[in-house]
Amino acid sequence: MSNQLAGEISQYLLQHAENPVEWHAWNAETLELARTRQMPIFLSIGYSSCHWCHVMAHECFEDQQIAQILNDHFINIKVDREERPDLDQIYMEAVQLMTGQGGWPLSVFLTPDREPFYGGTYWPSRQQHGMSGFDQVLYAVSEAWQRRRQELLDQAAKVAVFLRESDFAEHDGSPVVLDERLLESAESTLVQSFDPQYGGFGRAPKFPQPLALQLLLCRWSHAADDELLHIVTTTLDRMAMGGIYDQLGGGFHRYSVDARWLEPHFEKMLYDNALLTTCYLNAWQAAKQEVYADVARQTLDYVLRDMTGPQGGFYSAEDADCEGQEGKFYLWTTDEIQSILGLEAAATFCRIYGVTETGNFEGQNILHLNRPLELEAKMLGRDPIGLKNELAQARQKLFLAREKRVRPVRDDKILVGWNGLMIDALAQAGAALGEQRFTDAAVAAASFILRRLRGDPGRLMHYARNGQVKYNAYLDDYAALANALVTLHETAADGPWLQSAVELAEELLQRFADQEHGGFFFTASDQEPLIARKNDFIDSSIPSGNGLAAMLFLRLGRICNRDDYRKTAYSTFRSGAAFMRQFPTAACQLLMALEMYLSTP
Repeated sequence: MSNQLAGEISQYLLQHAENPVEWHAWNAETLELARTRQMPIFLSIGYSSCHWCHVMAHECFEDQQIAQILNDHFINIKVDREERPDLDQIYMEAVQLMTGQGGWPLSVFLTPDREPFYGGTYWPSRQQHGMSGFDQVLYAVSEAWQRRRQELLDQAAKVAVFLRESDFAEHDGSPVVLDERLLESAESTLVQSFDPQYGGFGRAPKFPQPLALQLLLCRWSHAADDELLHIVTTTLDRMAMGGIYDQLGGGFHRYSVDARWLEPHFEKMLYDNALLTTCYLNAWQAAKQEVYADVARQTLDYVLRDMTGPQGGFYSAEDADCEGQEGKFYLWTTDEIQSILGLEAAATFCRIYGVTETGNFEGQNILHLNRPLELEAKMLGRDPIGLKNELAQARQKLFLAREKRVRPVRDDKILVGWNGLMIDALAQAGAALGEQRFTDAAVAAASFILRRLRGDPGRLMHYARNGQVKYNAYLDDYAALANALVTLHETAADGPWLQSAVELAEELLQRFADQEHGGFFFTASDQEPLIARKNDFIDSSIPSGNGLAAMLFLRLGRICNRDDYRKTAYSTFRSGAAFMRQFPTAACQLLMALEMYLSTP
């Protein structure tokens, strides 16, 4: 039997349509039901390619006993975070405030008025390894709602007040000067957290952090500090050699479980590959190392081959799991490789790509490079060019064999903001590499979005799937797409790109501007009112909306000679100044825009 998610278009929501949990979508009818019955809401937020979302779904939401508890004591709402980033943003901050951590699946308990009073992320169905079971959590919350309801309501009200005010307070009360010192602080923090052995920042698990790398490249381009370029190239080298990079098919996985980029979480996200493509392109231009151009080219080839819809838009993600096993699509044994390549070629390939009989991941192998190819050639006494060509042929044979496997599930929704990031990367690549196919792909995607992702009357929409469009666009949709159109104007002059970018910028000003504090709200003035209307200054896995908007208005101000646009960018810096000072490495997009503002065009 299906629950109320069966009529949704989100792939993630449809994955839960057969759960015994009586799931509802987030809508006015569901919220009114909670108010009428005075029942607490259990809100579960995730996304289709999230491994731990699948784990909790299997362990908890397919469990009849847990489903019965949920159905008896809660109004249960399932949300796709990529479909409703506004909800995810608010309730993720709430859980981080209450518990000190966040992630997905996001599990939040709300009052009937949508205010959060308790939350967490993944819970197993029953207690294990010292971790509370979800059944225990549900019983405890239900009992507290019955016996200590006013206490929970008071706590929820305090959390809601914090959420409404947290974006606007000066964090230590002192004024912030918009000068080079903000950039120097971010640079210093990144230098101190750099891992000189394996690249990247901090300890495991490691995320690529392309915005931090881009900021360091910006700083290097103005200061010519070789240490900054070394940090970037070391990180890009180690990632390209690691298992986080798909050595056969191109493209990057989400993050690495370990410090040396070997073992990834195997999902692939469109935004990671867009932002990392730009990093490798810029590093190629800075360091003149051809391997960076190769990685950028192979990553875009992956996107054009596996992540592009028939009308030109780009799909969102590929799952980590395949046939119930994490990473199965990407793993190899020595026997498989020998059967495809033959013993002699397999011996060379396995040596170079770290393939052993015992394996490096659950008895199988994640392909990776232990050493740079030039060093391997020297150690083997081989001609580097000849070895490179031999390995390219071997990779192609293995890739074709892998294409016969069952593929990971692909989330085929088309998100405007993420498409904007990829259009930008493709437009840059087409110009920098001199490859028209990348420019053509950027033009096709931009044309598709401008033509098809429009509501009534011509308003930009958030996403499309199966020919349907849904939800009005958010701040990052407008700002990312408009920035991409400016890049298209700079790299592929033919087309309405600049005019369309200006139109989006004007709509952004009309619908999203925060007239009191400066900068922009994440949601438009006429979108659904939530318990807080957030300003988006902190980068997440994608650049912050305000950082993108500041960059957009600076670029348009220069191209169109519009002083009002430059003033809008300055107002955005003022609004986000406290974030840039207190959380410099979490505001890299805004800092890159400030770098542009402070520099000579």
